[in-house]
Amino acid sequence: MSLTYIVPFAVFFGITLGVWAVFSMFGEKDNRATERLDELKDPSRRAQNANSKSTGMSGAFKKATPALSRVLQPKTDLEENALKVRLANAGFSSPNAPTFFLAIKLGCLIAGVVFGGGFGAFKYGMTYGGISSLVIGGGIGFYLPEIVIRILRKQRMDRVFLSLPDALDLLVVCVEAGLGLDAAMRRVAEELADSALDVCQELNLANLQLQMGRPRREVLHDLGIRTGVDDMKALVAILIQADRFGSSVAQALRVQSDSMRIKRSQLAEEKAAQTAVKMIFPLVLFIFPGIFVVLVGPAAIMMIRQLLTT
Repeated sequence: MSLTYIVPFAVFFGITLGVWAVFSMFGEKDNRATERLDELKDPSRRAQNANSKSTGMSGAFKKATPALSRVLQPKTDLEENALKVRLANAGFSSPNAPTFFLAIKLGCLIAGVVFGGGFGAFKYGMTYGGISSLVIGGGIGFYLPEIVIRILRKQRMDRVFLSLPDALDLLVVCVEAGLGLDAAMRRVAEELADSALDVCQELNLANLQLQMGRPRREVLHDLGIRTGVDDMKALVAILIQADRFGSSVAQALRVQSDSMRIKRSQLAEEKAAQTAVKMIFPLVLFIFPGIFVVLVGPAAIMMIRQLLTT
């Protein structure tokens, strides 16, 4: 066997072994004496260590997550806050969500480099095509989590936007019936748990934060930031203003409900007006050719016959 066939396989197995060594290094267990000292310093670490005892790839990934995410850690607080907001808009509001996301991003980058480099080395060898495959694979692996987060974020924001009017109408009914804002939010979360899951999850989290003693203004502000929907932000601003100045919450909710209903009708009218423009391309590409053949085809056949006969 010539050296041309051996080099691509050697490069592929070398990269694979290097990645495995990195994961093995990050997944090594800490010294037991160090763990005992940490537990004596902080007794709460004992429960955390007990919960984190897991085997297999999941345990190794959990241990390697902080080290992997440290490579892509945001440099400023502004970038870190923007990352947290994007993940919260996608439905990942856990405090450890940025760490896991950055670790997954780096893992996808390594996997893309490995598979792209292996494919390039196997098909093209140590040429420009092999290097291009390695770079393309790494780029796809690096940006794939970002694309997935953007898709999940867009889908969740659309679901919140579509289900918010129903939740707001029920909230208005509950407040006008005599319930307080906290009890009304809790009742809405119970009644719409099946049809508006995302809104109910946010309301349940807001109720939990209120029960833990957080100020209502901060809870409502975080509710608007987590959803990322403009209508929810407007609703939160109205509730904060009503709570600050002591105005009627039911009246503020009624005004917001009416404005949101008007906005939805205007969006429906806008989409209806756009249908005429959007129908032009299917008509030109699919319907007009068929009509043209049916109308002009017989006349063209007759003209061709007359020209042939003459």
